[in-house]
Amino acid sequence: MQKWNMIIDVAECTNCNLCTLSAMDEYVGNDFPGYAAPMPKHGHKWINILQKERGQVPMIDIAYVPTMCNHCDDAPCLSKGADAVKKRDDGILIIDPQRARGRRDLVESCPYGHIWWNEELQIPQIWPFDAHLIDQGWQQTRGQQACPTGAMRSIKVEDAEMARLVREEGLEVMKPEAGTKPRVYYKNLWRYSKCFIGGSVSAEVDGVVDCVEGASVRLLKSGHLVAETASDNYGDFKFDKLDEDSGAYVIEIEAAGRRKRTIETKLGASINLGEIRL
Repeated sequence: MQKWNMIIDVAECTNCNLCTLSAMDEYVGNDFPGYAAPMPKHGHKWINILQKERGQVPMIDIAYVPTMCNHCDDAPCLSKGADAVKKRDDGILIIDPQRARGRRDLVESCPYGHIWWNEELQIPQIWPFDAHLIDQGWQQTRGQQACPTGAMRSIKVEDAEMARLVREEGLEVMKPEAGTKPRVYYKNLWRYSKCFIGGSVSAEVDGVVDCVEGASVRLLKSGHLVAETASDNYGDFKFDKLDEDSGAYVIEIEAAGRRKRTIETKLGASINLGEIRL
């Protein structure tokens, strides 16, 4: 059976917040019986954009990650919620706004922090994948409609087809260690979850300091080669997709006619080693 999934490309999100605003426009002040009670005007972000700044000036980048209810197949709220939470055949998770009244305990059950407590109505709430619109024949969520870069893609496919897309597009889920089987997948999530080591290679010739293009740069860990690259025309190099807090690394830099430089560093968060003079 075909089921709904969401694919989000982190590399395409620009933090415009139109997906967040579209959810607010749809749900604030609007009651959809059986799907969702009105969303509060303040305090809730059913679609929330995380951001992470990596590196140090001038080698720096920022990633934005839209997050929401993951509509997990093995959702903790589903097992805890009894008849207050249901999983539809099309993969969409619904917290019933009537049956869930008073169930504040469901908020803490979500490892992603995306069950929101409505203090006024005394109910837990989630982004319901715009199920009321899907049931009217919509093929896109409002967030996807509003996204100007195409960072969001809601698709309804068989599980086998979704597994193929995961493999071919390198898709990941948030907090895979939670084992909840989310239906929200991310492309280029490494821009948020991984780190880099970078720097700029320079040399002095006849009293003038200039960038060194084409220098050989090798990254080693515990004596083993991890990756290698060459400095670009600005002298810059970068080793990306490294694990946070992964410890000690050695960078070896060589250029024709120059003495090899060896630099030791320890990786916590992304680091720019700055200018490295040969």
